[in-house]
Amino acid sequence: MAADPRGTDPDDRDPRERGLMRRSGAGGAMSPWLIIGGIALIGLVVYVLSALF
Repeated sequence: MAADPRGTDPDDRDPRERGLMRRSGAGGAMSPWLIIGGIALIGLVVYVLSALF
């Protein structure tokens, strides 16, 4: 049975790297720029629809 590559055990990782993986893992927080971009996109759609109708 093959051994795991060096540095893949969570205990061997740098604490900063563990923190980054925790924040960017599954279900991570949305980026503020993604939220701002979504609001701007919704505003643009409302603007275009109000100009057309």
